[in-house]
Amino acid sequence: MNVVFAVTFGLLGVAGLLTMLRVVRGPRTLDRILAVDVLVILIVAGTAVGMAMSSRGIYIALIVVVALLGFVGTISVVRLVERREEYR
Repeated sequence: MNVVFAVTFGLLGVAGLLTMLRVVRGPRTLDRILAVDVLVILIVAGTAVGMAMSSRGIYIALIVVVALLGFVGTISVVRLVERREEYR
């Protein structure tokens, strides 16, 4: 079972690196915002895998809070960017 967790963490790490590449390269603001949202999702997934690896469910509240904050934050920033680009 440890091999499964190692492979999962490796894939999440590769996904995180590719997402950071998208944050840096852009090309638009909305692409960067979406990439940051994907990073939040990857953090939630990594925490969930770590929780499954330790067989303890103590971080479930943390997962829910981070996921909700990521969702609300992304929606708020997208609306702000949408309004600003409307006037250009």
